[in-house]
Amino acid sequence: MREIVFDTETTGLDPYQGHRLVEIGCIELVNRFPTGQTFHRYLNPERDVPQDAFAIHGLSYEFLKSHPVFADIADDLLAFVGDAALVAHNASFDLSFLNAELERVKQTTIPRDRLVDTLLLARRKYPGSSNRLDDLCIRFGIDNSRRTKHGALLDAELLAEVYVELIDARQAQLGLIAATPAPIIVSSLAAPSKVRAIPLLPRVTAAERAAHATLIAELGAKAIWNDYRPAAG
Repeated sequence: MREIVFDTETTGLDPYQGHRLVEIGCIELVNRFPTGQTFHRYLNPERDVPQDAFAIHGLSYEFLKSHPVFADIADDLLAFVGDAALVAHNASFDLSFLNAELERVKQTTIPRDRLVDTLLLARRKYPGSSNRLDDLCIRFGIDNSRRTKHGALLDAELLAEVYVELIDARQAQLGLIAATPAPIIVSSLAAPSKVRAIPLLPRVTAAERAAHATLIAELGAKAIWNDYRPAAG
């Protein structure tokens, strides 16, 4: 099963009020394991970056203006995503920006039924708790010390770890790792037989044998002991 964990940074909160993507980061998971395949781009938003947004992600227009516009990376992004499920934190926000950009370049938008929202998963699992990405990293013991600013690729990497914990996939993965038993090697060489030079004396007395025979006779002809009695001579 292939999934893409992704995150975006933007110039604001509403793509239909003129705000644009400035960064997108994607992490590929296969069977809930990171494969090492990523997609990361900074984007020229073709507009200014408000101070409120800059304070969150630290991406200025001076930095972004030399990077490609969304139209230049749309095909590569869609090829990387393919038909995989998309995992994001507060996923409707990220998808609304992504689809607005796709609409601008006349590309097919991504349906909402492909989304997995980790914020909703966290709220169901920990109702009443704060479920920001930083809070979830602390809850699961995930090192987020590099997260001094929001960054799409770093946040996607952290979210991939959080997602695996939220759905208890890490425990399931551990359960699938079965220890391989050491092979039992049976030698094809016949073990040499040894015969005592002087046989041991029997430990059962004649009286005990007679008592046992009497007991077997009392059990009847179908008693299992009869199968082990020596044939009459």
